[in-house]
Amino acid sequence: MSAEYSVVARNLNKIYRVPVNEGRRLEGLLPSKKRSVHAVKGVSFATEKGQAIGILGKNGSGKSTLLRMLAGIETPTSGEVLVGGTPSLLGVSAALQPKLTGMENIKLGLLAMGISKDALPAYISEVKKISSLEEEALIRPMNTYSSGMSARLTFAIATSRNPEILMVDEALGTGDATFADTAKKRMSELLDNAGTVFMVSHSAKTLRRTCKQAIWLHDGRIVMEGVLSEISPEYAKWGECITQKKFERAQQIVDYNRAQYVEPAVVFESEAAKFLNKR
Repeated sequence: MSAEYSVVARNLNKIYRVPVNEGRRLEGLLPSKKRSVHAVKGVSFATEKGQAIGILGKNGSGKSTLLRMLAGIETPTSGEVLVGGTPSLLGVSAALQPKLTGMENIKLGLLAMGISKDALPAYISEVKKISSLEEEALIRPMNTYSSGMSARLTFAIATSRNPEILMVDEALGTGDATFADTAKKRMSELLDNAGTVFMVSHSAKTLRRTCKQAIWLHDGRIVMEGVLSEISPEYAKWGECITQKKFERAQQIVDYNRAQYVEPAVVFESEAAKFLNKR
């Protein structure tokens, strides 16, 4: 992959086969039928190192599915993902266990990320600093934590190692204003080190804390891609129409912006060489 790119997605598609729950099939009396759900449809984009990209869209638009494919957790039905580093999906790589204490989870999470036992003390100190959790909280089981406390610890573990590509789902939005400021500062540090951050949210306001670039995903397809400050007004107009139940106008906004969108054509040097050699 070219050194300027950290993540490239080319014509990504994800189709799920899900059961059709109808009538007596619910009772298990007949074999269940299945239908196809096309969650992500022909998504292509290229991200440069050091960028923070927000993936914006309503619930069910395919945001989290796309993120899991970028992280390598789910396999695309078709298309390809090329990454110039090791993705870390917040909340997955840390492998936290609710019955274990916060401190036990820190150690478990760091070991799961490949931190050596000799290096653990330094990383534990960093996790404590980022999470700002009291010692009393760290000796309690995580199933006694509030959602905000869990978000703090999960984020602290995932970012303690300066991941090359950090992917954050909407769970990061849980927590108080102090944590939001801490998370923003930490992700700025990651970007300064030429890391790449992907954040998923249905709220442009949430993404503005960290991201300058964005992708608006709607029903599995890209509507807009580019600068967040240019996408936000269109997304806000769409959201206002949905709130006012002006669904036809909302669809017009989606259709208009999708018609203006030009899919990127990413060609690597090796591919260009093969093409030129064929001519």
